[in-house]
Amino acid sequence: MRGHAVVIAGGGPTGLMLAGELKLAGIDVAVVERRASQDLAGSRAGGLHARSIEVLDQRGIADRFVSQGQLHKVLHFHRIALDISDFPTRHNYVLALWQNHIERILAGWVHELAVPIYRARDVTDFTQDDAGVNVALSDGQMVHAQYLVGCDGGRSLVRKVAGIDFPGWDATTSWLIAEARMSEEAEWGFRHDATGIHGIGKIDDGRARIVLTERQLGWGSEPTLRDVSEALVAVYGTDFGVHSPTWISRFTDMTRQAAAYRERRILLAGDAAHIHPPMGGQGLNIGLQDAVNLGWKLAQVIKGMSPESLLDSYHAERHPVAARVLRNTMAQVALRRNDDRTKALGEIVSELLDIDEPRKRVAGMISGLDVHYDIGDGHPLLGRRIPDLDLVTAGGLMRVFTLLHDARPLLLNLGEPGGIEATPWADRLRLIEARYDGAWELPVLGTVPAPGAVLIRPDGYVAWAGEAAEPGLTAALTRWFGAPAAA
Repeated sequence: MRGHAVVIAGGGPTGLMLAGELKLAGIDVAVVERRASQDLAGSRAGGLHARSIEVLDQRGIADRFVSQGQLHKVLHFHRIALDISDFPTRHNYVLALWQNHIERILAGWVHELAVPIYRARDVTDFTQDDAGVNVALSDGQMVHAQYLVGCDGGRSLVRKVAGIDFPGWDATTSWLIAEARMSEEAEWGFRHDATGIHGIGKIDDGRARIVLTERQLGWGSEPTLRDVSEALVAVYGTDFGVHSPTWISRFTDMTRQAAAYRERRILLAGDAAHIHPPMGGQGLNIGLQDAVNLGWKLAQVIKGMSPESLLDSYHAERHPVAARVLRNTMAQVALRRNDDRTKALGEIVSELLDIDEPRKRVAGMISGLDVHYDIGDGHPLLGRRIPDLDLVTAGGLMRVFTLLHDARPLLLNLGEPGGIEATPWADRLRLIEARYDGAWELPVLGTVPAPGAVLIRPDGYVAWAGEAAEPGLTAALTRWFGAPAAA
């Protein structure tokens, strides 16, 4: 029986990101992926939000994605464009880049890190005990792991076998989505009617991307080209000679969230933990951020640096983030109704989002830049993303995100040199003496007082901030990075 410290079920964006995080931390991790290659039918999800790009920047790979996408300074809530060009981040934009490209780039990074991927097979079953998890694969092999992470999508077998409830709301509306060729000139753009919103857009290779709201809830059988043709005729009076589909699928507004993200040695991330309609393009993004939250915590537990209870903070921090996404996507679906009352509501919402404060709040939520983990009272930075400051160090000008490339904790001393003592944790974090004279500004929150020192977790969130003489740093170091090493 082969063995790994962690087995990840699913090699999509979430699984690949988690694999990279664990490998950076020195963990023996393997991915089990049902596809024989990373090729993906259809372009799928269509972009990266600001916080996801920051996360990739923290690992030194953001440019690989940015160089292949298109930058847009607005994101959308329903049909309402929200300008984020004034957000205090180097990545104040949405990156338009299809999921097939996102996966390809992530897979290249994971390959560089030498993570094994067991392709053309599935996780079919598993059992867990105090010694670990025995994972059965579809080719008849067994793999042993200390932990199994389900990144295997909304129909997650890992979640089901673990017995984790998946409460939420059943579908009320469905959409057909297809990528195909058309022998006639299509009506490009969006169309609105009593059923909902429909759209036909061009893909670079001449194909059309078609999204159609169905008149009746589609459920059960896989959609066919005939279904797409009939739906086009119902909306446009013609199917534009649609033919040669490369991808046909259906999505709904079903909205569910796992009751627990952890069941002993089983963890869930991405769509396995939460599903919702794709309004705002948030699903892939929060999956990536789930992975970055979980990776370093799981690594520390496996290494024996932190107690297993650290894993409980994964659910405590990420469950509320996804719950907000579920809520805002449900609201966006409700605003898509075309009756007069809903249109009136939409007009009022649009007027409100023209005002700076509501715009920033909603854009901060969808972009992920406003995430605030509740890890206690203290400095306004506590539990929030660290800004990517240009620090003056002994080695010259250095960006904060550059210092996070190796996914290690970071302690910044911005006050009197030598004023911070963290020797008992020297084997697990980096202490940097630096200076920064500018304003500390956060999206949505605004300007905050400059701290004398900041403790930054590997995921880029602040674990402690204050002055060197203030109490609390030792407790924060112990809480997040384990007991001090013996003298």
